[in-house]
Amino acid sequence: MVRHIVFFKLVDNSEANKSDIKNRFMSMEGKIDGMQNLEVGINFSTEERAFDLALSCDFVDKEGLKFYATHPVHVAIVTYLKSINTVTKVVDYEY
Repeated sequence: MVRHIVFFKLVDNSEANKSDIKNRFMSMEGKIDGMQNLEVGINFSTEERAFDLALSCDFVDKEGLKFYATHPVHVAIVTYLKSINTVTKVVDYEY
């Protein structure tokens, strides 16, 4: 199995914006072959180093992750996030 985790730092970190982005990610559920699990969390930490959202999804293998990376549903969300200058950090690992 492969886990894909991404942290997001938003320019507009209002609750409404964070909720909108979470809903965009959750709309991927059931639409991408190979995705086994999808979870999106809105951060409540007020620390300076904290990011605003976290995405965690699991795939059967690295090929599933590659398929997800280029899937139109995912690409549309990535394109949107880039357009609003979102900073991201990623970790991908096998378990």
